[in-house]
Amino acid sequence: MRPAILDRLASGQVLIADGATGTMLQSAGLPTGVPGEAWVLDRPEQILALHRAYLEAGSQLILTTTFGGSRARLAKAGLDHQVEAINRRAAELARQAAGDEAYVGGDIGPTGEMMQPLGKLTYETAVEFFAEQARALAAGGVDVIYIETMSDLNEARAAVQGAQQACDLPVFCTFSFDTRGRTNMGVRPSQAAQTMAALGVAAVGANCGHAPEEVLEILPQMREAAPEAYLIAKPNAGIPRMVQRQVVYDATPERMAELARQYVELGARIVGACCGSSPAHISAIAAAIHGERGS
Repeated sequence: MRPAILDRLASGQVLIADGATGTMLQSAGLPTGVPGEAWVLDRPEQILALHRAYLEAGSQLILTTTFGGSRARLAKAGLDHQVEAINRRAAELARQAAGDEAYVGGDIGPTGEMMQPLGKLTYETAVEFFAEQARALAAGGVDVIYIETMSDLNEARAAVQGAQQACDLPVFCTFSFDTRGRTNMGVRPSQAAQTMAALGVAAVGANCGHAPEEVLEILPQMREAAPEAYLIAKPNAGIPRMVQRQVVYDATPERMAELARQYVELGARIVGACCGSSPAHISAIAAAIHGERGS
């Protein structure tokens, strides 16, 4: 039986997270333009296969396929009437795959809307959207609410507040730093970490972003700003480029494994990968940190 995730991290162990979701589902046949959340109810066997592939590669923390599971994002696909059903079922599927050994993070991404005053989304409405999603994920059995790819500090605050209103689970939050060491909304790593830690977020870090090498500069800034928080490194598998009308990521599993070792040396306690990665990348990372197959 697994200990609580914060107890596991407090022991000093490094948890291997999973990798990309969207590109993996697309390779399994998800049509372009269709959100992965649509398959949670329609093709659950594909969702289970995704999770199991990462678990077999060595992942000890898998994320639900609900990055775009907020009411705001699901509305774009005409699925906003199924917010609760999609998020709860996604959590149940991940829990089924993880069993009693691995952890499940209830994945929450940005709403895709601009917050006031730059856009129309109010802070209060954002909190409601995030609370609704977090409540369903918690009901489905996740171990932690895992907020990721944030760029707007105010939206990240709303996500944390919504999660804390919805349940008593620990909250993790990562930001995407892709503009000269800042998010595209100008947030610095130290600013993100300090603000999140002050809200009671247990783990902070970087995901997605630009080149994975840049995380080597981000982690020390976060550690200095929030020394009590656990650090997360989950970058893209290299810089994306177009090859014959296909997006290709150039970081090999071996390169990601090499970087993963460096992330751990800098204090990262949760390490995985984001866009462009595959179970092969996670297997290499797990072997580099824990030995073959993440044992």
